[in-house]
This record gives sequence, C-alpha cells and structure tokens, in this order.
Amino acid sequence: MEQTTNKQNYFKWLLGQLKGWPQQNYYLFFFSLGCQIMTLVSNPITPVAIITFIGTTLGVLCVLAINATKAINGWLGILSAACFIYAGLSAKNYLSIFEQVAYVLTLDLPVILAVRSWNDDTKNYLRKFGGKQWLIAIIGTLLVYVISGYLIGKFTNDPRPWIDAISFAISLTAGIMCFMRYNNQYFWWLASGIFQLILWGITYAQGDATLAMAVNSSIYVINDVLAFTVSPWFNMGRKKLGLKKF
Repeated sequence: MEQTTNKQNYFKWLLGQLKGWPQQNYYLFFFSLGCQIMTLVSNPITPVAIITFIGTTLGVLCVLAINATKAINGWLGILSAACFIYAGLSAKNYLSIFEQVAYVLTLDLPVILAVRSWNDDTKNYLRKFGGKQWLIAIIGTLLVYVISGYLIGKFTNDPRPWIDAISFAISLTAGIMCFMRYNNQYFWWLASGIFQLILWGITYAQGDATLAMAVNSSIYVINDVLAFTVSPWFNMGRKKLGLKKF
C-alpha cells in the first residue's frame, strides 16, 4: 500500500512539474504544436513523419521544461530521444543518434535519478561559469567536434559528417552543463539549435528527412533566446518570477 501511495505521489509530482512555467513557454509550445501539425498534414504521412511529430512535440516540451527548471525534462527527454534516434537513423545523421544517447546518459537519466539535486528547488541552486569552466567547456567542445567528425566520416556513410559533428559536440557539452546546473549552458544550447537547424535544413533539402526536424530546431532556437529573458536560469527571468538574483 505504501509503495502504491509513493508511486501516486511521484506521478502527481511529475504532473505538477508542468505547472508554474513562464507564460511565454506555454505560448511557444502551442505555436510549435500548430507548426508541427501543419507540417505533418501538408506532407506525405509516413511512419517517419508520425514518429518525428511525436518526438518534436515531446522535445519542445522537454526544452521548455529545462527553461523553467522543471525536472520532468528527464522523462520528456528520454521519450523524445527514442523518436529522434529513429529519425536520425532514417536520415543517416548518425551523430544526431549519439547526441540523443548522450542526452539520455548525461542529462535525462541523471535528472530522473538525482531527486535531491533536480527537483522543485533547482531554481535556487544554479551556478555560473568562472574562467576555468569557460576554458574547459570550449576546449572540450572543440575536441569532441574534431574527434567525432573524423570518426563518423571515416567509418560511416554519413553524408554530412562535419555539420553533424559540430551539432553533436555543442549539444553534448550543453547537456553536461545543464545537469550540473550552469546557466551558461544556454550559450551552447543557442549555438546547438542554430547548427541543428542548418543540419536538418540541409538534410531536408537533400531529401533525407522531413521538414519537421528543421522546424523543431527553429523552435529550439526561439526557446533558447527566450530563456535569456524569462527563465529562472537568468536574473532577468528571476526578477519577473519574484526569485532572488544570483
């Protein structure tokens, strides 16, 4: 009986994580949902299109949850990752698959398991980069970019290895920063969104993916810009939400 009650309380807590977001986040979600529905119905409806639609919808919810410092992003991230892995495999954007696996391992699963560090109080325990952290993050991103781009180009038939690699390197670093609660992650998320938009735009133009992935990347860019002004990760957003500056 106690175990059942704990599960009920956990699911109730998860649903509560969808509340209390900045109002702009909800506007962006419904805007994204409308764009994705139009994209879905205006193109041939295939298994890839349907799975991509599900993934992009959950993916937008995930990034908006991160924006709002809500731990439900872990579950949303795992579910959307499964869909994006399928889309990446279909498009032969192999590093986009590793990108999703990296998110699951470095961000989604740790957030789900780290009840004490990723919870309703996350917004009160955020951190900023110092000079050392900037240096480590930049060098780490460049190393991952060079190594992953070389390996994926040499050992696979990925038609866009270096564009795939830069998106992967930036996103991997951002995911690690996010779990460690550094607000500087959003400089990386913004760059990641831009390169993902380029990657999936080129992929769509070459006939290897649906337009939905490019649309999704553009929504991510909007969310990242929005985060600088309304998210608890930054003082401007904290002021609007009545939170203590840091």
